[in-house]
Amino acid sequence: MIEKNITVSIVEDTEDIREAMRVLINGSEGFECNHVFADAEEVLNNMPDGDVDVVIMDIGLPGMDGIECMKAMLPNMPGTQFMMCTVYDDDDHIFEALQSGASGYILKRTSPAQILDAIRDLHAGGSPMSSEIARRVVHYMQKKNRPSESVELLTDRETEILDYLAKGYLYKEIAGELFISKETVKKHIHNIYEKLHVQNRTEALNIAFHR
Repeated sequence: MIEKNITVSIVEDTEDIREAMRVLINGSEGFECNHVFADAEEVLNNMPDGDVDVVIMDIGLPGMDGIECMKAMLPNMPGTQFMMCTVYDDDDHIFEALQSGASGYILKRTSPAQILDAIRDLHAGGSPMSSEIARRVVHYMQKKNRPSESVELLTDRETEILDYLAKGYLYKEIAGELFISKETVKKHIHNIYEKLHVQNRTEALNIAFHR
C-alpha cells in the first residue's frame, strides 16, 4: 500500500522564503506542497476547506497577522494542523499562537531537514518546537507553578496555614492540625490577607499560586 503524501500549504509573505520552502517540500519524498499564499487575505479567499494536512504559517504577515489568520481558518479546517514558522521568539507571540490553536512553533532559522522532521512530527500528532521555543514554554510552566514572590513576606506559620487553605481546610480543621486555637488561626489569616493585600481566601490563593 502506497502511503499518501503529507499535504502542506504555506502562508509566507517573503517570496524567497516561500519559494524555498515550496521547493523543499515538493522535492522531498512523502511531501506535497499544494498551495502557497503571500498574505492572510489571499489564503482566506482561496484556500479550499479541508484538503491540506499541515499549514505552515508566518506570523508577521501584511494586514491580518498569521495568528488571526489561523483563528479564522480553524473552524473550517478541523483536520488540519497549524505550525507557525516565524522570526518571533518572545513569550507574547509564542503563547498567543499556541493558545489560539497552533500545534507547532518553529523559527525561520530552522534547517531544511528540521522543517521536514517538524512536519512529520506534527502530522503524526506531535507538537514540534524549535529548542529555544520549547525552553521558553518549559520556563513559563515552571514559573507559573512556582509560588508568588509575595509569599516570601509570610512567616513560616503563615505559609503553613496558607497551604492548608489551598487544600480546602476550614479554620477549625487547621487549628486541630496545628494544635492551636481557632482564634489564633483567624489572626494568622488576617495577617496573611494584609500582607498579600487581599480580602478573602480565593484572592489569597490566586496571588500566592498564580491561579
